[in-house]
Amino acid sequence: MKFGVVIFPGSNCDQDMIHVLKNIMGQQVSVHSGEVVELWHKETSLQKCDIIILPGGFSYGDYLRSGAIARFSPIMEKVIEFAGKGGYVFGVCNGFQILCEAGLLPGALLRNTELKFSCKNVFVKAQNNDTLITSAIPKDKALKIPIAHGEGNYFNDAESLKKMNENGQILFRYCDEKGNITPEVNPNGSIENIAGVCNVGKNVFGMMPHPERAADAELGNTDGKFLFESILSLVQA
Repeated sequence: MKFGVVIFPGSNCDQDMIHVLKNIMGQQVSVHSGEVVELWHKETSLQKCDIIILPGGFSYGDYLRSGAIARFSPIMEKVIEFAGKGGYVFGVCNGFQILCEAGLLPGALLRNTELKFSCKNVFVKAQNNDTLITSAIPKDKALKIPIAHGEGNYFNDAESLKKMNENGQILFRYCDEKGNITPEVNPNGSIENIAGVCNVGKNVFGMMPHPERAADAELGNTDGKFLFESILSLVQA
């Protein structure tokens, strides 16, 4: 299995993601495991990767809107083409914003309601277990995963949200440590406490919390590993 991690000017979570994939999940360059490659944003080849990951950070300094400029990087044309053919694409934080700007995911990420950058641990709960990134998550488990964003307020119109809920496109919602989904635990004002979504075809995924920052025992929290275990369990099946 070959993973491609796209790096934009301003990406700052790319090496975290690569570390988790290579050293924690064992995707080294090996016949028996997989490979992880860096994809510079000006490249026009995805190097035959099976899964493309857009990491967090501040692409192009978050000028205009977060992800609005990165969406036009040369490699995104290939990412859009890849996703259109059913290829798996996963965006975290800024990567999620870029995917929304590119039209690969529904909705938009707005400024946090408190108009402040928020960096802290939060809890999220998977809303279904039939997608690439949620299949190995225990039912009703509240995952402790950190956020670090100023524009993580997910929004979509009522009709679109209704369809997304019906289609199982809501991946994660913010909750408390017991799994209760309430307005009080919403860290950024996201509509319906939404923390992550996917497209209709369920091959493009985005979330604001950073699972790669909660996947190493050295950090005292490995709840994020459930997402990576989900990916590997399905693609290697």
